[in-house]
This record gives sequence, structure tokens and C-alpha cells, in this order.
Amino acid sequence: MLGLSRSQRADKHFLLFHMNIGIPTEIKAQENRVSMIPGSVAELVKRGHRVLVQRGAGDGASYPDEQYQAVGAEIVADAAAVFGGAELIVKVKEPQPSEVSMLTPDHILFTYLHLAADKSLTESLMASGCTAIAYETVEVNRRLPLLEPMSEIAGRMSAIVGSYHLAKHRGGRGCLLGGVPGVAPGRVVVLGGGTAGVNAARVATGIGADVTILEVDFDRMRFLDITMSGTHTVFSSEANLSELLPRIDLLIGAVLVPGSKAPKLVTREMLRMMSKGSVFVDIAVDQGGCAETTRATTHDDPTFVEEEVLHYCVANMPGAYSRTATQALNNVTHNWTQLIADKGLLGACETRKELISGINVRGGKLTFRQVAEAHDMELTDISALAE
Repeated sequence: MLGLSRSQRADKHFLLFHMNIGIPTEIKAQENRVSMIPGSVAELVKRGHRVLVQRGAGDGASYPDEQYQAVGAEIVADAAAVFGGAELIVKVKEPQPSEVSMLTPDHILFTYLHLAADKSLTESLMASGCTAIAYETVEVNRRLPLLEPMSEIAGRMSAIVGSYHLAKHRGGRGCLLGGVPGVAPGRVVVLGGGTAGVNAARVATGIGADVTILEVDFDRMRFLDITMSGTHTVFSSEANLSELLPRIDLLIGAVLVPGSKAPKLVTREMLRMMSKGSVFVDIAVDQGGCAETTRATTHDDPTFVEEEVLHYCVANMPGAYSRTATQALNNVTHNWTQLIADKGLLGACETRKELISGINVRGGKLTFRQVAEAHDMELTDISALAE
């Protein structure tokens, strides 16, 4: 059966699992978040689960090993000990090659994956035989609750980092978004009126900028028009964007197609319309980015210039505020982690059918439609995977 603990595989009439859960240290560049806070670990230990935490996993978010030990976690020396001793691996970011090499068919991996933008990782996870569940594709009532907190953080960050990089000494055109008396504020365009876009617009408006949101959903535009006082809404089209670009200082890409690659809404030709030293922040970089010029950067080296426009395309933006982001992530992932640990994957999916939408890879098969379409790969119906 799906997700059975090694100790429970012979008993299909189980009521509660006792699962080994692993928390490795994140090794993606400048990723300081940790997948579980000590409070979440305490709840799992109380329910009879064994939790293995790699030494130093929480340091980047200011959660020292001692706090995990105090609630019953076992501190282990390295990632090999975590992967070797745990069935459920709970992470923040997609596994790096050294981590993928440790995954086996016995593992359930629960983390952000963004596979539509990474065919190599998709193929590697399939080859491992593991079950890979993506936070960002768990859909509940047409919402993505495990993605929303990170979208909120990235959205708010986008206005802050965009404003910062507009400073002349950071490579921008020297524009203060809020303006001053007698000087007009800077102009900001946000592509997308979803969670990230709304948070970007809210902070940019709070700074004092002149903000316009481009959106395709008319009901959403009406909602934004009512709730976002001082923010303009414009129907998102190539013509409308092209008309706005020559006059703006900061462009924020906040486009999301759940589980799919981001559409390339911004072409090189469009970027050439923007003023020299203007800034483009692409929140959609995890999903491949919404501009032809987007390429992933890191917090250590966050920007580059294309067509005289400064690009900020950090692929793990919330990692900069690791403690806040870790707490926000735990708020939405803990109940799902606990459900999988308590009931195994099959039992969890029977209890909350929405979890099935999170399964991207299982037993060497690709089970998520948008990823299969992005890479032109064969799709397996997830319902056929239950034994």
C-alpha cells in the first residue's frame, strides 16, 4: 500500500503509524530555512513518531540543535543518516543532486519541487523510485495553501528589493519610489493580481509608489479595485503592458500557473522599451520566470543586467528572511506532515483527498499533468498507483 511504514507493511488494518521522519539541512545556495520548527517536532514525537534532525539544520533560522533535542528529536551527524534512517523526508527546497542520490522507493519526499521548470530533476526523482509530494501543487478549494505564505513573503520582498536596487549605487536609475513633495513618486507595474502580486502592490503602495496591477480575471480586478485603495488595475495584455513599460521604474513579475511553467509575458523587445536603470523583479523564477531574459540568481549575487534593465531573479527569495519564512511555512505544512506520519500516504490521501494533487512522482512514474505537459513526458493516473 502507498506510504506504509516498514514496521507496518504486513498489517493493512493499522490505525496509527509510527513513522521515522527526517529533517535534513538545506544545501541550496543561501537557503537558511528549515522544514520544521521545534514545536512541530514536539507534536510528532508526542504522537509516537521518531524525528531525525541533521546537526545544524535549524541554525540558519535561529533554531539551535538543543531546542530540537529538548522536544525529543534525535540529532544526527549528516544527511546520509537522515535519509538512511527516515521514511518521510521533509524539506524546504527541491533536493539537490547529492540528496536525490540518497532517495529510494521507500522514501516519501515532502517539499517544494517546481518540477515544471526542471526536467533533469523530474527524471532523477522518477529514477529514484520515491514518492515526491510538492507543497506548491496541493490544491484545496482552488487555493494553494502550502504555497501562499511564501508567495506573501516573496511579494512583499519584491517591492523592498526593487526599491533598494533602484538606488544609483546598486545599478538602478536613482529613483526613490515614494518621491518627495514636489517630485512625483516612482511607477510600479505588477504582473498578476494573485497572492504574490497583491502583497507586492500593498508594500509598493505603502512606500508611496504609483502602482498598477495587470490581471486577466475581471472578478479579481473588481476585488482589487475595491480592496486596494490607491492601486490601479489594468487588463493584462501585450498591448497594455507595452504601453505602460516606457513610463515605469519597477516591473514585478508575479505570474503563477499552478504546477506549470510560468508564461513568458515579457520579451526582450518589451524590456528595450523600459528606461535604462529601471528594475525587474521576477518572483516567478522558481517556475522558469515570466521573462525571456530571466535566469535564476542567488542572494550572494542577486542581479544582472539585460537590455539595460537590472534583473533581480533570486530563486529562493523567502530564504533571506529565514526565521519568518520557516515559521510561516510550518503554519501550513505541519498538519499535512502529521497526517502522512499518522496514517501513511494512502491513509492520508483517503482522509484528505486534496493531498493527491501534491503527488508529482510515484514509483518511477510521473503523476502530475502540468509537469508531464511541460516536459512532453508520459503521465500516469495517480489512481492506478494504489495497490
